[in-house]
Amino acid sequence: MNQYDYIVIGGGSAGSAVAGRLAVDGTRQVCLLEAGGRNNNMLVKTPGFMPFLLKNTNYRFDTVPQKGLNGRIGYQPRGKGLGGSSAINAMVYIRGHKWDFDNWAEMGCDGWAYEDVLPYFKKAEANVRGADDFHGAGGPLFVSDQKWPNPTSTDFVEAATQLQLPHNTDFNGAKQEGFGLYQVTQREGERWSASRAYVEPIRNEANIDIRTKTLVERLIIDDGKVTGVAIRTGGFGSKRQVLTARKGVILSAGAFNSPQIMMLSGIGPADHLKEHGIAVKVDKPAVGSELQDHIDYVSGWETQSKVPIGDSIEGSARMAKAILEHRRKRTGIMTTPYAEAGGFWKVMPDAPAPDVQWHFVPAVLEDHGREKVKGHGFSLHACVLRPESRGTVRLNSGDAKDAPRIDPNFLDDDRDIATLREGIRLSHRIADAPALAEYGPTDRHPIDLNDDAQLDELIRDRADTVYHPVGTCRMGADDGAVVDTRLKARGVEGLWIADASVMPKIVSGNTNAPSIMIGERCADFILAAE
Repeated sequence: MNQYDYIVIGGGSAGSAVAGRLAVDGTRQVCLLEAGGRNNNMLVKTPGFMPFLLKNTNYRFDTVPQKGLNGRIGYQPRGKGLGGSSAINAMVYIRGHKWDFDNWAEMGCDGWAYEDVLPYFKKAEANVRGADDFHGAGGPLFVSDQKWPNPTSTDFVEAATQLQLPHNTDFNGAKQEGFGLYQVTQREGERWSASRAYVEPIRNEANIDIRTKTLVERLIIDDGKVTGVAIRTGGFGSKRQVLTARKGVILSAGAFNSPQIMMLSGIGPADHLKEHGIAVKVDKPAVGSELQDHIDYVSGWETQSKVPIGDSIEGSARMAKAILEHRRKRTGIMTTPYAEAGGFWKVMPDAPAPDVQWHFVPAVLEDHGREKVKGHGFSLHACVLRPESRGTVRLNSGDAKDAPRIDPNFLDDDRDIATLREGIRLSHRIADAPALAEYGPTDRHPIDLNDDAQLDELIRDRADTVYHPVGTCRMGADDGAVVDTRLKARGVEGLWIADASVMPKIVSGNTNAPSIMIGERCADFILAAE
């Protein structure tokens, strides 16, 4: 079968939601295309295996050398396979701040204020705490409290309260400000990705065709209308096909791959497309522009205490027992999301809402976990929630199998490093508070924190993404926007975009839940237009 009503490109957080909602009543023929595999194995399902996920679940993109990071090449992991990044992330369930969505509306995105998006967050959610004014209990996405957090994580929360920082038990409720344990997208001790929420329950229905290990080369555009997609499958991408969409195509390939597919299809900055020999269908400079990402710095401390997760004989024995426990009961240490605790706070006086987010990890983390560290300790991420720096996604070649050219342009705006400075200083104040000082922590990167020049150099040597790229196919009411406020692409018919790329400005928090909300809304927009 090569003809469908709708074709969804990308089975990640938003794409799974779109495909699931369009197919669930059985009246539409839906095809879901995913470049990776099914992601249905125990490595993916077991939260504690997150650092060890196989290479075929992660694109492992790199950036171009970053001037703001002393010329370093940044790392950009992105989920590959059903569930997308929700299959490899830290499972932290955060929606963003009310101010974010109200600001989208003020920017011209009518219908995207907080009161407009809250019902969709609730519709998607199955929170173990039950339904209330802020939460849903009947949706497909399970959201759970952590039952086995490391004692170091609860001591981090106590350390924050010792500094008179408020304790927050619900970052998605009435207030975001404060510190506490995160809720996570898990169900009964297993990772609950977007594909497990929306796709797996209907995968055997006759009206949905789920095609994994399928590379989308380009959109098929006839007389200004997207009528299908060109795909490549088989060993080394040897088999090419064209699939037809009777009603439309939904592009949900993420902030890097959605603009890449658009540009490969002739929609994007005209001069750039011509450089790669691509015929220009729509000159749209905003495609691949306005890349925003949360720049993040990880402070780390070694401890004599072996209570935190660590690489030692004792720590390895503990983890071996934990793996067996999880396989038998789905309980214990292997349910960890690693980023077990954290918080939101305003460090700059003119910020309209918390401007820094913290993720506390009860283990020593270096270079995204790629550098092996002996011993025990803890780490504390601090990220700038509303960065001013803007980057781009461009093509490296005209071949869809080649990675896009990613330039986040980190720390290009001095306001970002000023905010990060203050966030790091608060990280160290928390680590010095009595509850964590009892662990006898030793700073892995000691400097004079009061010296801006020393701190800036350390930031430029070690900071990188916290994995939240957005904005490269931005939504807006203006003609320059890539999609309108109902997520329909401007300049062509029959195409919607639904993923983090449409965000006009990055949200103040993790991007998985907002991406799912965008997918939910896109499906409703499409169904309402039928």
